Amino acid sequence: MLLLIGGLFAFFLLVGMPVAFALALASIPVFVVTGTMPPTVAVQKMVTATQSFPLLAVPFFILAGNLMNATGITRRLVNFARLLTGWMAGGLGQVSIVLSMLMGGISGSAVADAAMEARLLGPGMVNRGGYSKAAAAAVIAFGSVITATIPPSIGLILFGFINEVSIGRLFLAGVIPGILLTGILMVTAWLVAKKNDYAAELPILPTFRELLASFWDSIWAIAFPVILVVGFRFGFFTATEAGAFLTFYALFVGFFIHRELTFQTLYSAVKGSVTDIGMVMLLIMMAGVLGYAVTIERGPQQITEFMTALTSQPMLILLLVVMLLVMSGMFLEGAANILLITPIVLPVLVQAGYDPIHMGILIVTLINLGGLTPPVGIIMFTVCGILDVKTGAFARAAIPYFVAIVVFLAVLVIFPQLSLLLPGRLM
Repeated sequence: MLLLIGGLFAFFLLVGMPVAFALALASIPVFVVTGTMPPTVAVQKMVTATQSFPLLAVPFFILAGNLMNATGITRRLVNFARLLTGWMAGGLGQVSIVLSMLMGGISGSAVADAAMEARLLGPGMVNRGGYSKAAAAAVIAFGSVITATIPPSIGLILFGFINEVSIGRLFLAGVIPGILLTGILMVTAWLVAKKNDYAAELPILPTFRELLASFWDSIWAIAFPVILVVGFRFGFFTATEAGAFLTFYALFVGFFIHRELTFQTLYSAVKGSVTDIGMVMLLIMMAGVLGYAVTIERGPQQITEFMTALTSQPMLILLLVVMLLVMSGMFLEGAANILLITPIVLPVLVQAGYDPIHMGILIVTLINLGGLTPPVGIIMFTVCGILDVKTGAFARAAIPYFVAIVVFLAVLVIFPQLSLLLPGRLM
């Protein structure tokens, strides 16, 4: 039955059906053919999948991110990142990577970050920095993966919700890996820039006074993720309450500090948030149906038994899961991947002795890496579409950054304390 469910799901994807509907329709054999799940239960599971207090964090953080983007925060962060790294070789490429780290605390979405930077920095990288369109697309796309680990990552929220893992601990666990990934990608971008003689954006180093002025101009955005860490450390709020607080924080900054948030831009931010939230919630509802169907058919147990029958070595089990996630990431959008695949593979990893917090950071990063690979890499298609780049050219330009991500993942596996240090010390 599991093979039939998987086959139906693959078929619906191949014929071009939206992922959310493919998720729901793939469960038909369980409640039509076998009769083990009445159709009324399927409808109930759609409803109950949304009835979760931790899940409220998703719409709150999406709205808060859109509000912050509507208040001039992005422009201030671009200027700050430009002063920090624009003087380096491949200046605007370095700016895009640092901006991804800074924007990770605001947008929470790798796709949103990549789309914004492609429009904002892509033309300048090509016209002034000496980058080819493919090279610009590659550095922007891979830099956006940083957003997967820096709180408030939407991927981490969904992972914590669907697997019943502390979202607060996941947020803290992502801080050090996010900074490490930023450093690795910056070194890679510098090496690529030196090899290809990409120009710096700034002719000279900025003065300390210029940096300080730009820092203070961006302080309300930079404080955004810091407030999250402090709030979780001292128990001021849960992830959901943090989302509600940061929504009001964004409104306060927009109306009273920067005074750039008008009722018109507020309406646009809310409208955009409704669209984003609707997409995510539809995926959650449909994944709830298929997840229940797979559970009835003992899917997680069968996969666990299959993998443990192949090997009892924890590292080999992890390697098998990594291969599965990379392959599924080639076909599934990130949120659908988290909702569908992680409840199946996480029990296998926990049984093998891995910490679910550590695995959360590794898995969400892997899934976002899948968004950069064909045939259904949504991040890749987003950036290539905006910059008018062929996927073949993108793939060739992306090789150094792909190697860098693999190195980062290897370091994360070898040194689990990189992700477990902050949750262990602060919570």
